[in-house]
Amino acid sequence: MLSFAADENFNMHIVNGVLRRRPEVDILRVQDAGVGGADDRIVLEWAASEGRVLLTHDANTITAFAYQRIAQGLPMGRSTTCHSSNSHNSQIVNSTRR
Repeated sequence: MLSFAADENFNMHIVNGVLRRRPEVDILRVQDAGVGGADDRIVLEWAASEGRVLLTHDANTITAFAYQRIAQGLPMGRSTTCHSSNSHNSQIVNSTRR
């Protein structure tokens, strides 16, 4: 099973909704891992080293830094960017049904 890291700006309503439906999902907040408030480059490096998929709403900087890491040949884990609005939160959570 995949392990996830929720960026500090990631909508916790989504995280909590997923965990209510699928409590076995491994989601760690970056704040709880000690990299909260760190530069996005550090967060990407940490997620890659931990083998976690980074969940973020930050499509601007995270995506650019991810491409930089790939171009430099640095290890790059997976990341996914969710554009969130209240109407889409339930769709994201519902997509986790078995």
